Order: sequence, then C-alpha cells, then structure tokens
Amino acid sequence: MPQPALTEPFEIGGIPIANRVLLAPLAGIGNWFVRLQARRFGAGMAVSEMVSSHAIHYGNEKTLTELLRIDERERTVAGVAGPVSIQLFGPDPEIMRSAAATVAERGADIIDLNMGCPVPKVCKTGAGAALIKDPDTAIEVARAAREGSGLPVTVKLRSGARTGETDGFGLARRLVEEAGVSAIAFHPRSAQVQHKGTPDYELAARLVDELPVPVILSGGLSDDEHVLAAYEQTGAAAVMLARGALGNPWLFSRVLGMRETVPTHDEIVDELSWVVDRAEEHLGAERAARYLRKFYPWYLDRLGAGRADQEAFQSTASLIEARELIAALEPAALVA
Repeated sequence: MPQPALTEPFEIGGIPIANRVLLAPLAGIGNWFVRLQARRFGAGMAVSEMVSSHAIHYGNEKTLTELLRIDERERTVAGVAGPVSIQLFGPDPEIMRSAAATVAERGADIIDLNMGCPVPKVCKTGAGAALIKDPDTAIEVARAAREGSGLPVTVKLRSGARTGETDGFGLARRLVEEAGVSAIAFHPRSAQVQHKGTPDYELAARLVDELPVPVILSGGLSDDEHVLAAYEQTGAAAVMLARGALGNPWLFSRVLGMRETVPTHDEIVDELSWVVDRAEEHLGAERAARYLRKFYPWYLDRLGAGRADQEAFQSTASLIEARELIAALEPAALVA
C-alpha cells in the first residue's frame, strides 16, 4: 500500500486529525497562541508544552490559568477543525489520574504523556525519560491518565535512555498492549544525546511495522526536504515539527505543499507583530515584554538581522519599545 500523503486525514483514538503534520510539545513555549500559530499555517494538531501533573493536582494557579488555557480559536482555523492535545508529565499514577481528569474538564481532546524529556530536573523526579527505565510505572501512569480522563492518551518517548539502548522501543509496545495508548510519538534518539546525533529512522520504521496504532515521527525534522524523506523512509502515520518550526511557522505550509517560497521580509515582520500581540493578550504588557525575549532571536535570525538588532530587542523594557524596533527593521538577506 502506498503511504498516505501528509495532507490526508487520520485518527488518534477515534479523534479526527485534518492532516499528518503536527506541532510537537515545546517545553516552556507551546502555549495556546504558539499552538494557534501552527494551526494557522496548516498543522493538523498542536500539542501543548509539558505541564506538571503535580501542579495541576495541587491547584497551582499559574498552571491552571495559563498552562491549561485553551483558546477556541485553536479549534477551527480557516474552517478546518482540529483537536487540542495537552501534554502532562509526572511519575505518580494517582496524581496523574487526578490531573488528567482536570485536563479533560478544561476541554482537551487528547492527553499526551511525556516519557522522553532528557532534562535532569525532570528525570530526577522519576518523570520524563526516567520512565523508560521504569516501564511498570510508565504503564501505570498511562493507564491512570486514560482512566482518569476518558480521553485518548498518546505518549511521546525516546528510543532509549542512553546511547545504544532501545528500551523505549519495548516500552512503546507495552504502552499500547497493556495501557491502551492510542498513539506513540517516537523520537529515535536517546535521551542522553538530547537533540544531537542522527535519529535512528530504521528503528522508527521497525516500530511502525510492529504497532497497531499510529506512530508519529519526531526528532531532527528541521526542513521540508528532511521531513518528507524521513516520513517516506519510516512509513510513520504522521510527523511532528519542533525546533525547526521556531520562528518558522511557514515550515508547516511548505511540508504540506501549501507554498514553495521562503517568507518575505514583510511576512516575517508581520508574524513577529502577531506574536507580540498574542503574548500581550496572554500575559499582559509587562510580563509579555520579558517573556518575548526568547522569541525575538528566532525571527531576527530569519530576517538576517545583525548583532546590534539582537541586542536592542533583548534590552527592551516594554512592548512599546519592541513595536518601535519591529517597525524600524530594515530588509536584509533572508534566511531560507
């Protein structure tokens, strides 16, 4: 059977997804307006940044009001409906059960579980990639999330905890067979190498062949040619764009065949202005001015801006200053 085009719909646990190009969960970044941006440029679904099940269970106000915020604009973009997936992390099954119930009440359509984050402060709690080495707990956590929420549950995990290990492969099978997980988002690099090294797409292809649920490919998908080649090589059900889409939402459109050209100077400037407006809507002007400092370099790099511009944006104390700098940006050599 020929592999479906990335533009074709598919399902996760009975939930329809408009196409096979998704936004991956981006820690500290993937809030509602970042997800909305991905959907505006064609993503069939966007997954939230990882949210602590512990913080939800114990009622942390910022977590409940900001990280769990779902905006109705995310659900239908240009007439195309799309579900919202919230990613949770944590090692305690009963706390996960409680958190998943809250997430369902807040309107999520799918719950994703992080079992691949390599960051030490996450792994030290027994969460993230640490669960690869504790498969029995991983199964209990996934089962609790499904039972607590009544929603389809997906899991994002790495091929293994350390280089050369493939225990994530075996865990993926158990998650489907024993916990009823509806899809696996597979990053075929070990947690040890984080974002370095070459993804093992052959291992991903083996997982695709063995699992009866969709396998979504993640990791190393930084440009449209690479995405299309990896999708074909692995036979995955879908692809997840992550770091390659930072400041580059046009990547979704290019992968889906919706455009061929790189964005113009004016398009990039307009999109940066859109991000600033949405950040103000999300956090208020004062907090947004600080929060956006991590966003500016992605767009300025794409514009070919120099060091002086980068430093000027990092020194802004208000959104008024930021908007003045945006208005003054001069066309330069655009980055493809």
